[in-house]
Amino acid sequence: MKTVLCYGDSNTWGADPAGPTRFALDVRWPGVMRRALGPDYWVIEEGLNGRTTVWDDPIEGYKNGKEQLIPCLETHRPLDLAIIMLGTNDLKLRFSVPAYDIANGAGVLVDMVQKSAAGSDGGAPQILLLAPPPLATLTGFADMFEGAPAKALKFAAQYARVAQEKGCHFFDTGTVIVSSDLDGIHFEAGEHAKLGRAVAERVKTILG
Repeated sequence: MKTVLCYGDSNTWGADPAGPTRFALDVRWPGVMRRALGPDYWVIEEGLNGRTTVWDDPIEGYKNGKEQLIPCLETHRPLDLAIIMLGTNDLKLRFSVPAYDIANGAGVLVDMVQKSAAGSDGGAPQILLLAPPPLATLTGFADMFEGAPAKALKFAAQYARVAQEKGCHFFDTGTVIVSSDLDGIHFEAGEHAKLGRAVAERVKTILG
């Protein structure tokens, strides 16, 4: 059985853009992917609301993806593949970092996985880096994410650059999904379904 880790933020956790609730397990994109992959794959969800790539959040706290990654890898090893989709929360005005540095922050996480012994053979698992999609029209998050939509438009190119530099697999989620107009940031159920199926195809290519 192949083991796949999904390391992300509220869009991996399954936040519903229509309200404070969470989509059901089989609606969230890792759940859709699990079903599409079939019984030969075990998919582990590690989504945390507000998680950043490498930044300490001075307001919410405990959101730094760099600090949590190694314990997560050690908890779930051996892993065949680690999927990383982070960076949307780095767009918050409080961090004031460009898309270039956000992608580099994701690259730091790639480095950590590549240097780990969390793979099935005592080496490192393979890595699939996902570029988050562009933002939609911001509503309730407009002040928190001031200036973010323009930065998010650069994610695909910057994350592709990092994946090429690090020698890991890459997928631009913006080619298959859009963020919801309900809040501008999260994915609606139909987009989770599209993403889960698309990533499942990439996983089969990588591990099959």
